[in-house]
Amino acid sequence: MPLYAFSIDLDRCIGCQACTVACKTGNERPLGDNYIKVRDIVLGQMPKLFGTFAHHRCFHCADAACVAVCPTGTLTKAANGMTAVDIDKCSGCGYCTDACPYQVPTLVNGRVSKCVACMEPVQEGGLPYCVQTCPSQAIKFGERDKVLTDAQVRVSALKARYPNAQVYGESQLGGLGLLMILLDKPDVYGLPEKPTPPAALSAWQRVVQPVTLPLTAFSVAFTGFAFVIARREHLREKAAMQAEATSAGAALTRQGSGAAKASHRVATAAVPQAAPASDKEGE
Repeated sequence: MPLYAFSIDLDRCIGCQACTVACKTGNERPLGDNYIKVRDIVLGQMPKLFGTFAHHRCFHCADAACVAVCPTGTLTKAANGMTAVDIDKCSGCGYCTDACPYQVPTLVNGRVSKCVACMEPVQEGGLPYCVQTCPSQAIKFGERDKVLTDAQVRVSALKARYPNAQVYGESQLGGLGLLMILLDKPDVYGLPEKPTPPAALSAWQRVVQPVTLPLTAFSVAFTGFAFVIARREHLREKAAMQAEATSAGAALTRQGSGAAKASHRVATAAVPQAAPASDKEGE
């Protein structure tokens, strides 16, 4: 299967935030959680100002540090080159958030959160939500070789206006699954020119990870066991509460019925009885 990639043309991006809204809606992200963040960048002084936009999202690195440190297999490289997430396996350890040189993954409700490249619609032959929605066609998605070639041609056309224009992601970290058409140097956009995982990563893989793997497995297994016990106890308590509520309701119904009957007897006794008609009346 060929490798796929995104590209974002920052000359065409108008900063409308349509991609962030489409991504959040399509992936049903909770309040405060976004796979994509877009911010304004303004440089220079009046009257010579330079404005552009920076996109913060997963770069789907070929040599993904988050995948390397994940102890549970939550983060993996898919056949199409994207960095996939199996959320059910996540233990919430947070190793990926520390390892990523772009500081992309976050923990939301104790689980990792990052762009998953809209795997479901893509597998069905569709396009990622951000690509579908972009009104200026700044975001592309397709086979990486073609996306890269198109990006290089685009940069050649931009050089006349932006001498520092370049394709970011062609070789960084083994080649990124997100190619950025920058109008200036990477540091203008807050991007490292030569991103590297933390120095402690290699030592972590050699020493810490082999030790933590069985501990993580035990933790996950124990968490699942504890969940079953807690669930069973919760159901028992719920059944007891329902039985108590039913009993109390029946008692109130009996009390209400008795009170109604008593009231009826009192009301009946208080009504004066009409005297029987005399036989002489009507003669």
